[in-house]
Amino acid sequence: MIKYLSIFAFIIGSNGLNAQYNPEKVGKKATALYTKALDKARDGDFIHGITLLKEAVKIDPSFADGFLSIAGMYGELKDYNAAIEYYQKARKLDSLYFQDYNLPYSINLAGAGRFREALGAANEFLAVPGLNAGSMKAATYRARTYQFAIDYGNSHSGDSYLFEPINMGDSINSEVSEYFPALTIDGNKLVFTRRVKNFNEDFFQSEKRPGGWGKSLGLAGAINTQSNEGAQNISQDGEWLIFTGCKFPDSYGSCDLYISYLTADGWSQPENLGGTINSESWESAPSLSPDKRDLYFTSNRTGGYGGSDLYVTHRMANGSWSIPENLGPTINTAGNESCPFIHADNQSLYFTSNGHLGYGGDDLFVARKSGIDKWSGPVNLGYPINTIENEGSMIVAADGATAYYASDRSDSRGGLDIYTFTLRADIRPAKTLWVAGKVFDVKTNKGLPSAVELTDLSTKELLSKVQTDETGNYLVTLPVGKDYAFNVNRKGYLLFSENFSLSTKNPDSTYHKDIPLQPITRDASVVLKNIFFDLKRSDLKPQSAVELDQVVRLLKDNPSVKIEIAGYTDNIGKPADNLALSNERAKSVIAYLVVKGIDPGRLTSKGFGETRPIATNETEEGRALNRRTEMKIIAQ
Repeated sequence: MIKYLSIFAFIIGSNGLNAQYNPEKVGKKATALYTKALDKARDGDFIHGITLLKEAVKIDPSFADGFLSIAGMYGELKDYNAAIEYYQKARKLDSLYFQDYNLPYSINLAGAGRFREALGAANEFLAVPGLNAGSMKAATYRARTYQFAIDYGNSHSGDSYLFEPINMGDSINSEVSEYFPALTIDGNKLVFTRRVKNFNEDFFQSEKRPGGWGKSLGLAGAINTQSNEGAQNISQDGEWLIFTGCKFPDSYGSCDLYISYLTADGWSQPENLGGTINSESWESAPSLSPDKRDLYFTSNRTGGYGGSDLYVTHRMANGSWSIPENLGPTINTAGNESCPFIHADNQSLYFTSNGHLGYGGDDLFVARKSGIDKWSGPVNLGYPINTIENEGSMIVAADGATAYYASDRSDSRGGLDIYTFTLRADIRPAKTLWVAGKVFDVKTNKGLPSAVELTDLSTKELLSKVQTDETGNYLVTLPVGKDYAFNVNRKGYLLFSENFSLSTKNPDSTYHKDIPLQPITRDASVVLKNIFFDLKRSDLKPQSAVELDQVVRLLKDNPSVKIEIAGYTDNIGKPADNLALSNERAKSVIAYLVVKGIDPGRLTSKGFGETRPIATNETEEGRALNRRTEMKIIAQ
């Protein structure tokens, strides 16, 4: 029996003593072909081995071991249906002799998605008398995974989902392996690892064009070397590349995390992320949050829950990284967790695990952020995304529906190829748009490095805080399904505010917004776009606190400044009522600031009603702009 079938012998022994089939009665010619087939199999040439074995069973149609070995070789080729066919032929010859092979038979049934039959075969195997502990453990584990698959299928029985991975083609894939895809938020730049000359790992990039993906090229600059670079992640804005470097001269351990920056001359010389993140152990598979504040990665350092765990480190105000934190027992298990990917929504974390219950081996899971540093229980992505094989890294585009992963499917150009497919609806992240632009001084037009903050208006939770680059450029992600306050702050300037209402709207376009900041000077004014009132009422809605706290901060940072809060309405209703309403709304803002500790002597209010429109009152969009609250500097 060939090795990959014989592995069951040490755990099950011989239970075919009373079987009808007798290997000793197989003819010499068939046996000789069988021996040659084993030699081919040992060299990995299963195709030729199968050909020889088919000749052998043609000579002797009762040659059960020949049929079993054909099935085993087809299993090695992941041709599960062919393997099942030949297992069944062997079972038909002698069901008693076959009972020892119900376990590998079950594995191939599961590989083909026939989980109920696989469970039946595993249970038949477990019923064999005299199984030892190893045999019981292996079969019990498989039976548990098959039952999980059946239960999962039952809970998704109404799904019409079709898993149809599409090979990304010759522009990206080659005769060697490509893997670890990474994508910028606009979906136009794909970076991946390629095994060059089948031993050295380098980074390649393809850019999307109107006619499809362009031919991939090695990354320009100093990032690719004679050493192995792999398991990379590109920042959503395409400016940073964090990756795994193994056995580099400045390494702290076997594999460390490195960072490279995009410059006018290509990617910069990689920099080790340092001893706070890296250790004497193995660090790999980085994934950077869209705001560049959180870095997730895999490590097998001591103190974890299993072999390898997922960790996160936070970028602090001074640019350094915090001590990594284990993501805890909700995510990590006694097994191995790896390949984290945090989506552009900054809420959905995809990763692989062999410790959570699944289909066997490494499965793909998703966990959702449920608060600061808290995660929901991981959800298995299900069959056929997950299979009995080990699944690798997967990423999801900003649209929340398009996924990319590496696989060695039948149409592979060679080794692993990169594929794309549509993700099932219930395991998708939030569709994510983004706003990008430049912050600049309104008087000089000079770019201003500034802090750009995005806050969930309903929870008042700060979702992201992005620091612009040195010339004021920024990119902030906007997951659809929430309403956001968007604020830009820089000392010595009036705050800038914007509102993105995406809880009921689902726009297809993204936003480009250049932001002119006004220096704090007398008569400078700004519209506070996140101050909210109910219709014809002057009570502040709770969502207004996000914006007003920014005003409090500005006044505390500039203690000599005095401001006027002005209220405005549209022209619906009586002018006198509108004037009174605008006065009361302005006073409500003042009252909030006073409660927060601002001296009333620095604050004045005034209502203007409908008298100073900034847009037409003939449309709802125009009236919405006219219903506003403004802040004006009246003294410095």
